[in-house]
This record gives sequence, structure tokens and C-alpha cells, in this order.
Amino acid sequence: MSKEFLDFIKTRKKANLMIIITNILVFLAMELLGSTGDLQFMYEHGVMFVPAVLEKGEYYRLFTCMFQHFGAEHLLYNMLLLLFMGDMLEAQVGKIRYLVIYLMGGFAGNLLSMAVAIRQERYVLSAGASGAVFAVVGALLYLVIRNGGKLGDVGLKRLGIMAALSLAQGFTEAGTDNMAHLGGFLGGLLLCIILYHGGGASPSDTCVAGKSGISDIRDEGKP
Repeated sequence: MSKEFLDFIKTRKKANLMIIITNILVFLAMELLGSTGDLQFMYEHGVMFVPAVLEKGEYYRLFTCMFQHFGAEHLLYNMLLLLFMGDMLEAQVGKIRYLVIYLMGGFAGNLLSMAVAIRQERYVLSAGASGAVFAVVGALLYLVIRNGGKLGDVGLKRLGIMAALSLAQGFTEAGTDNMAHLGGFLGGLLLCIILYHGGGASPSDTCVAGKSGISDIRDEGKP
């Protein structure tokens, strides 16, 4: 490893880096055990599938699916966006609040996705970190608004455009779990309001566009 790469890693925020490394390790382990392109294999290893949650009580899928990806490209898009936006959020709210926003925001995205799937009676395999990534985006949007329209080098207009384009792209591309994106975004925004509002938090006390943040789905019916 080059010194520049090591220096880059050392300057990353610890909680965000831990999440990124966890996603990568899970992906590599899955590839060693089987194939992340194999739908049956992915189903057996914890991706989201509503009937499995409702009929078998496998509620853990609402969380495990956030650390699973259908292929290297799917993983890369999510992790690149998280690498920079996650660091930005963690610097503002601290490690603990960042982890709460990321995990619970992703959970909120999966809940909305599940609710819509039940309503539409359309059940697909779903996985990806992007519900949680959109929770980070939603939280950042609140912080930008709260800080008078700017947060470091990121302004309200720029972040708003990035969020809108990312959400809009999901609705125009097949194979994207749009409800997980929307639920994550709204969940992250609400969580940041609850955790950060009026707390006087600082980085020391705890707590884009393109194909960024795609949450992949595979419409293959029940495995």
C-alpha cells in the first residue's frame, strides 16, 4: 500500500470507515462462499424478502440486507457515495449519532419498502446500503438548512440538487428500490432533527448524482 493511500485511510472518520469496511468484507465473504449474483444464494444469506419476514418471522432481514449487494458494481456505487458524505455527517454529529442515523435510517427505508410491497402485493428480493446512504443525505440536508444554507464546502442548493437527482434517477431506472431510498431519506432527516436539534452538538461530543446509492432489487418471485 502506498503512503498516500494509508494517509487517506487514516484521515477517514472511524465509524463511517468501519461501516464501509464491513460492507466490503461481507461482500468478499459472500463471493467466497458463493455468488452475489445467485438469487437463491442471496436469499439464503439474508437479503430482504417480505414473505420471509411476514411468514417466517425473519425480521433480521430488515438489517442484514443493508450489508449485502448484488455484484461489485452495486457495492461500489454505494460505498463511493458513503465514503465522502458519511465522513461529512460524522464530523458534524459524532460517531454514536452517526451510527444511529445510518442504521435506523436504513431500517426506516426498509420498513417503507416492505409496507409498499405488501400494499402492492409485489414481492422481490432486495438488498443494498442505499436506504442507509439516503438517510445520511437526509440528515446532511437538515444540517445544511440549520446552518444557514451551508455546511463546509457544501451548500443547500448543491446538496438539494444531488438528493433530488439521486431520488429521481431511482424512479427512472428499473431494478431500484425507490421506497427504500425515500424512506431512508425521510428517516435520516427526522432522526437528525431528533438527535441534533437544540443539542449544541459538536464533532467532539459524539453525536452524487449519477448511479449513487442504488438499492438493488431482483424481481424473481419466491426462491
